[in-house]
Amino acid sequence: MTPPVRVLTVDDQELVRTALRAMLRRRTDIEVVGEAADGARAVEAAYELRPDVVLMDVRMPGMTGVEATARILRGWPHPGPRPRVLVLTTFDLDEYVHAALRAGASGFLLKNTTPELLVEAIGVVAAGEAMLAPTVTRRLIRAFSDLPPPLLSGVRTRPSPAGGSPGGPGDPLDALTRRERDVAELVARGLSNARIAGALGLGEGGVKSTVNRILTRLGLDNRVQIAILVLAAEPTTEQGDGQVGRPGPRRGP
Repeated sequence: MTPPVRVLTVDDQELVRTALRAMLRRRTDIEVVGEAADGARAVEAAYELRPDVVLMDVRMPGMTGVEATARILRGWPHPGPRPRVLVLTTFDLDEYVHAALRAGASGFLLKNTTPELLVEAIGVVAAGEAMLAPTVTRRLIRAFSDLPPPLLSGVRTRPSPAGGSPGGPGDPLDALTRRERDVAELVARGLSNARIAGALGLGEGGVKSTVNRILTRLGLDNRVQIAILVLAAEPTTEQGDGQVGRPGPRRGP
């Protein structure tokens, strides 16, 4: 039997911590092992409790969640794997999300996310993947527009198929097959491997292998970078709620 995912919740608002604890403790596959109300205590609790996943708020008094994330991951004092950090944020904190991802966080969700998606995200990052919120604001894309060219070193582009691709000439995504591009576009929407498999009629194992091929082919580190690359390459439209619209995945072989 698979052991439950051990989770540490970090938020300066007691109400938020209480709600997270009540919701997660109803799950048999998740164990809440501790809580922290600020960044400094989060670092101490992570070192002491050794959780699998840290749910990290970003804006807290004293040490921020960004600094706490960096200290937990870069100063991990134990042998074996470090915990995964899943950032919980709001629409107006994209600059903190940018910094947290650079500090090593495995992804982020908005605080108004559904309980189902939060549980799914915990499982995704615990499995070693990364996850973006389904809604990614234009400011986040801009924040990552300064990714250094070496990030894409080794990527060999090829001519676009008939009809062209959303990206411009020399688009690194042109190095992907049509199926890989479809998977990458769904990764950019924040879908897990299971949901991508359902959307494209593939096996979950096949999706995982495809994601790994995309990472290797594009010289990327995680799903977050796949998503940012796709979103930055595709034409977007501002929607009424400030979200960024994008085309859906293509169908076909």
